[in-house]
Amino acid sequence: MTTATLERPTHAVEQLERVTIRFAGDSGDGMQLTGSQFTRTTAVFGNDLATLPDFPAEIRAPTGSLPGVSGFQLSFSSNDIRTPGDAPDALVAMNPAALKTNVGDLVKGGLLIVDEDEFSAGNLKKAQYASNPLDDGSLTGYQLIKIRITRQNELALEGLPMNAAQKFRSRNFYALGLILWLYGRGMETTIRWAEGQFKRSPDVLEANVRALKAGYNFGETTEMFRVRYEVPPAKVAPGLYRSIAGNEATALGLVAASVKSGLPLFYGSYPITPASAVLEELNKYKHFGVKTLQAEDEIAAIGASIGASYGGALGVTGTSGPGLALKSEALNLAVMTELPLVVIDVQRAGPSTGMPTKTEQSDLLQAMFGRNGDSAVAIVAPATPGDCFVMAIEACRLALKYMVPVILLSDGYVGNGSEPWLVPDVADLPAIPWSYAKPADNWQPYLRDPKTLARPWAVPGQKGFEHRVGGIEKSEHSGDISYDPENHHRMTMLRMNKVAGMVADIPDIEVMGPETGDVLVIGWGGTFGAITSAAENARKAGKSVASAHIRYLNPFPANLGDILKRYKKVVVPELNTGQLALLLRAKYLVDAIPFNKISGQPFKIAEIEAKIDEALGLRGPYKLEFGPASGLGGG
Repeated sequence: MTTATLERPTHAVEQLERVTIRFAGDSGDGMQLTGSQFTRTTAVFGNDLATLPDFPAEIRAPTGSLPGVSGFQLSFSSNDIRTPGDAPDALVAMNPAALKTNVGDLVKGGLLIVDEDEFSAGNLKKAQYASNPLDDGSLTGYQLIKIRITRQNELALEGLPMNAAQKFRSRNFYALGLILWLYGRGMETTIRWAEGQFKRSPDVLEANVRALKAGYNFGETTEMFRVRYEVPPAKVAPGLYRSIAGNEATALGLVAASVKSGLPLFYGSYPITPASAVLEELNKYKHFGVKTLQAEDEIAAIGASIGASYGGALGVTGTSGPGLALKSEALNLAVMTELPLVVIDVQRAGPSTGMPTKTEQSDLLQAMFGRNGDSAVAIVAPATPGDCFVMAIEACRLALKYMVPVILLSDGYVGNGSEPWLVPDVADLPAIPWSYAKPADNWQPYLRDPKTLARPWAVPGQKGFEHRVGGIEKSEHSGDISYDPENHHRMTMLRMNKVAGMVADIPDIEVMGPETGDVLVIGWGGTFGAITSAAENARKAGKSVASAHIRYLNPFPANLGDILKRYKKVVVPELNTGQLALLLRAKYLVDAIPFNKISGQPFKIAEIEAKIDEALGLRGPYKLEFGPASGLGGG
């Protein structure tokens, strides 16, 4: 008797330099988890990568609805990349709504994988489809792969003591397993994560591992795919790397600043999207002496942080745009009392509640001027997720050295996005100088350091250091209440000049490209990747284009004005209505050309390339185009 053996189909392997994948489904389908796990595996594999999570504001949007679609885009490459990709090469759509809101972004001829089981009459109606797109020929421009993911996942989980709804939750791991196979990734990283995450729920662990392996094995045995793809590891400098999100990097930067300064870190915050992850991450570091407070509101949070600074600790508070507005009065108290305070603002789309889970850069003018009186604060802004670590340390350094509040302007794109990060050696991190007030016969609370104009940091409760603090104007040296006109003028200018004088302590801005030329593209915050890549592409095409990025927004770097004058045209892409362009025009009298996008989505490289060509006179006026009203959008 002979036993027949089934031979697994052989798949051709195509090597690619870069791939962009988007996972999309209902807000309860686990798309963020799916994308995060693929990101972890890709980071371990050694690719350079960038991610763009995108999810609805509602905790649980209506099932199958267009506004309830959650997406996660990941771009990975064998070379250096700076953005999560303009458009996906592959789209995994778990239901009709996910298809409807995202397929317009998929490149023509791109790979489209759908869960065929979810295209029921009811779900098609919710997604506003008049006919089934899987059958009506509307998807002929894509490589459509229809898979009964829900049913095959159920079969893989047979015998487990779980109902149909519980089994349904594991189908995202089935899809993950399939995509891991398709792009030559292993399952080990995800299985190790699941073993740690679900160790107290053995049935859930078993379900997810089974689903993962079932999806992987389906790819291995099916004949639906003509090829599978490989993206070789990137060539990077040697060292220890990990994937890190911007909010996570901000939290680690604050912990590092605490360690380097030797000061205990106090973080007072009220939960607010997209800044809450900083509070959640810092709560893990109590063994470093970190104290976190989830306050009852934004005002209480900053009040507690100012109190911590007054008591001699490293006081930090975090929020988003609406919370920064609520904190403004207390922030002005920190300006008047001249205490070191760091305020993290992870910006989101406004005004008011706006679009809480979408990114924007609309708080720059609020950070600059959103307080009564002439009350300057320092402002810094990270350019990438990994840069959040560096700039969090820098914000603390400046606050402590100059005894001044510092606002760190992150944004949802940078805070939620992730990239490979070279873990630094603590010994290589910059020193953070500071000092408490020292006993002296003529000690006075507002007697300033002649170089920094910082006043002494006197911890209360110490003999000889009694002094007044509060929001009423202080006498120049003694700190007594003063209504003297000349004193108020002098104190206002001292506080302003202290911030302005920081320019001697921040690095010059660097230009990428020609030192003089036709166009300079300049930005700040999360626009870095798209701006830098677009300018590089322009130079490769023989165009005289340079780029620069501002990480210190108040004060501006000393050489910024000189750089702006070297180029015939200055283009300023921003995710707002032109706030940096307004500041550059006012301060340097340059004809800065604003290029504004206020859609809740980051710039695409192609959009900035088109604006560059417009500035060079190579095309007519460029107008942004937008995709569906929900999902990651496109154009």
